[in-house]
Amino acid sequence: MEQKLKSIEAAVTKMEKVMIDCDVGVDDALALILAFHSGKLVVKAVTGVNGNVPLKQVFENIQKVLRLIQPKNKPLIAKGADQPLKGKTVYAYSVHGKNGLGGAKIDLGAEEEWQLFPGRADELITTMARQYPGEITLIATGPLTNLALALQRDKEGVGKLKVIAIMGGAVRTKGNITPHAEFNIFSDPLAAKIVLESGLPITLVPLDVTHQVCLTSQMMEERVKPINNSFSKFVTEATGYDSTTHQFRNMERIYLHDPLAVGVVIDPTLVIKERLSIRVETREGESYGRTFEVKEGPETDVCLGVDSQRFLELFVSRLSPSPPFSKRGLPACR
Repeated sequence: MEQKLKSIEAAVTKMEKVMIDCDVGVDDALALILAFHSGKLVVKAVTGVNGNVPLKQVFENIQKVLRLIQPKNKPLIAKGADQPLKGKTVYAYSVHGKNGLGGAKIDLGAEEEWQLFPGRADELITTMARQYPGEITLIATGPLTNLALALQRDKEGVGKLKVIAIMGGAVRTKGNITPHAEFNIFSDPLAAKIVLESGLPITLVPLDVTHQVCLTSQMMEERVKPINNSFSKFVTEATGYDSTTHQFRNMERIYLHDPLAVGVVIDPTLVIKERLSIRVETREGESYGRTFEVKEGPETDVCLGVDSQRFLELFVSRLSPSPPFSKRGLPACR
């Protein structure tokens, strides 16, 4: 028995401690499910930032998704910035629905699956980084406002993070909110500029790779729906998947942007990276929010290639404790 307990303790020690800073829309919710079900990550905290939907809705969605997951170890949660450092707020209701969860309903219930942090998100980020120096990975799946505020508040503390994995940017591909910009960066370019020029250890997970991983009707019919549990049902409802039309709320596919950022932390070998110096365009105009390469400056690990099928297998397997294995490969995005 003593040996077994030691083995369990060793396994827990090897697990990666993470914080997730998010603007909970549909793909953020899927990223949270993947993180808590990963078997490789210990989610110590979840913080909310204004982004896909207003902060109030984001914070409610964090609690709803945690209620769905019912984690054994309750994470700390905190509210963050309710507006960008500079510029106007931009919301993505057309993609995530008015409630940010694609209309999916989750009852909160009486029991709380979280611990409420008394301060702001930027304070929690620096507090956790100092509490676990060199051990915490911050996964940012929304605008980078909270992280920029944390840097302004306590750069030395933020510097104690092990690494920062950011879903954001479009480096060698087109944007998804403008021809040049990706939504998270466009929502607060100044914050992104501060973070990407900070010199911190950053892994950037841009549209270059997230547009290669997606849910398709074939994947829903053959792999997701047969799981038939609360998580597969949430995926179906949140994405608006309709088995009769084989479409997602009038879309042919759902890109797994934020889940891939979590996947890269779970298994870094899923992606091919290059060390690049990245800048963000903060001047208003056609290129506002664009991420682009420069010759000199702090370097970032930028993901430019991904093993799509292996990631999709990982994602689907974490929707069920006993995943339905299939010899048929999962289709790549086209």
